[in-house]
Amino acid sequence: MLTIDYTEFHDTNQLKDWEKDLIEQAKAALAGSYSPYSHFRVGAAVLLDNGVIITGSNQENGAYPSGLCAERVALFYAGAQYPNVPIKALAVVASNEKGITVSPVSPCGACRQVMLEYQMISNKPYTIYMVGAGKIIKIDDVKQLLPFSFTNVSEMDQE
Repeated sequence: MLTIDYTEFHDTNQLKDWEKDLIEQAKAALAGSYSPYSHFRVGAAVLLDNGVIITGSNQENGAYPSGLCAERVALFYAGAQYPNVPIKALAVVASNEKGITVSPVSPCGACRQVMLEYQMISNKPYTIYMVGAGKIIKIDDVKQLLPFSFTNVSEMDQE
């Protein structure tokens, strides 16, 4: 049996100030979305252990699937600019023509794999906030999002 541990919030009053700030930065990142095809904007914010927040937004391309998700934009930038700084938390939010989606959106499988890779690099779990207009889902370990994850082939048991 698979169990996923998470906490659900229906407003930000129960969150700490840094959590609220991270979520607001993810919302602000929506403005940078280039999504002329789907009209589905996604913003992400990554908080590093050194206090720096890196944001990203989804970037579509007419030569699908050449675009990139907001989570990976932010994570790759953080990894390139701060290669040895662990991640503390990541927030992701989406919107459409009506505004921020009522239900939180979950990172796609490719983003989950990248998120897990960065967690494995630092050997330290980090928190994910999936933000919707009606609720926020908080998960304290990326492994909760990808329980049967791919790991480094060189580390797999060889027969």
